[in-house]
Amino acid sequence: MCIPRAGLISIVVLALAAGGCGARSGEQPEDAGSQASGDTAAGSTAACAPLETREPNAPDQRPAFPGQTRACASASNVAFDVAVVTKELEHPWAVEPLPGGDLLVTEKPGRLRLVSAAGKLGQPIAGVPKVDARGQGGLLDVALSPGFATDRTIFWSYSEPRQGGNATSVARGVLSADRRRLDQVRVIFRALPVYDGTLHYGSRLAFGTDGMLYITLGERSDTPMRPQAQRLNSHMGKILRVNPDGSVPDDNPFAGKPDALPEIWTLGHRNIQAAAFDPEGRLWEVEHGTKGGDELNLIQKGKNYGWPIVAYGEEYSGSPIPNAVTARPNFEQPAYYWDPVIAPSGAQFYTGDAFPAWRGSLFVGSPKEQRLVRLTLENDRVTGEEHLLADRDQRVRDVRQGPDGALYVVTDQSNGELWRIAPRR
Repeated sequence: MCIPRAGLISIVVLALAAGGCGARSGEQPEDAGSQASGDTAAGSTAACAPLETREPNAPDQRPAFPGQTRACASASNVAFDVAVVTKELEHPWAVEPLPGGDLLVTEKPGRLRLVSAAGKLGQPIAGVPKVDARGQGGLLDVALSPGFATDRTIFWSYSEPRQGGNATSVARGVLSADRRRLDQVRVIFRALPVYDGTLHYGSRLAFGTDGMLYITLGERSDTPMRPQAQRLNSHMGKILRVNPDGSVPDDNPFAGKPDALPEIWTLGHRNIQAAAFDPEGRLWEVEHGTKGGDELNLIQKGKNYGWPIVAYGEEYSGSPIPNAVTARPNFEQPAYYWDPVIAPSGAQFYTGDAFPAWRGSLFVGSPKEQRLVRLTLENDRVTGEEHLLADRDQRVRDVRQGPDGALYVVTDQSNGELWRIAPRR
């Protein structure tokens, strides 16, 4: 931890008196090269300098506990190099390292590609269903089956065109031996209700140590859709938990309850584009809030995370979020929030050997701020924040750890790039 708890409380009190600590909020509409960085935070005894020094969007809101926002600036002093693997991707959304060093990459227009470790870009893999690529939609996340080494199965999420609009769906298929096509393709989940919109699809896919697939969904953004994040008869604004074949586990919190969709694991989310399991096997998500309310949450079975009636931040217009407060009984507080926001997308807890000083850190992509965010945590609280790769001026969309311990990053642009972050030679 960068400072003692008593010192941190003193800093927060002083910051509040100066109007420096803000609210609870989120994602801006959808919408860095070599760096020297052992973990030392500015002010290691009685004080520290918060990394965020800009004015908050919601200056009258207050954090629920010390350190919930504006963490200490933390410098890990790790020397690394960034190798550009390819510059030929069109709006890549996710990267998934394969055993052996090659990588799967999704492109929003609807293409799944294989990129070799040497940077050769393969032709689009056949068998991907049609996507609705308008707005924030398209081909989104991709994840390997826990048994990929033997079953060659992959899972992907996408905005599926349907009668009356679209919604997030998840499919699975078997990657052919020559890695040119997907066989046995089957849609295992379709979110409901269908909506005619182009925003807030989620969606990250993550397998837990329980072997279950966790799916994150947005609430579709528009004001009429927001209340569905609190309704158990809607998938909107939820995290879901299903078996790999799409069936529902019997121990899901709402399974067997009337007027509740059994896939639901948690509710009250706005738009989750970042989710990762920590080394202890616990799920964390980082979701887009409104202006001044991106938040990091430790996910617990059956809990309610508040949106849209418990939220930090304000509307993009600058108006208060209607009928929202920053705290209510029986609603979860975020472990951390950003005000102003970073617009989080993609997350990875680092567990590799290539960067010992980064072990246990949570890395989060930031398309809006065009950087890679590193968080240090202790006792489920954020104790430091570091921003990396900001000098490269690119929208960091996803970050994943490879089998080699390197970090792989994709940037969401028309000429999107794939980077490999490795120890400096």
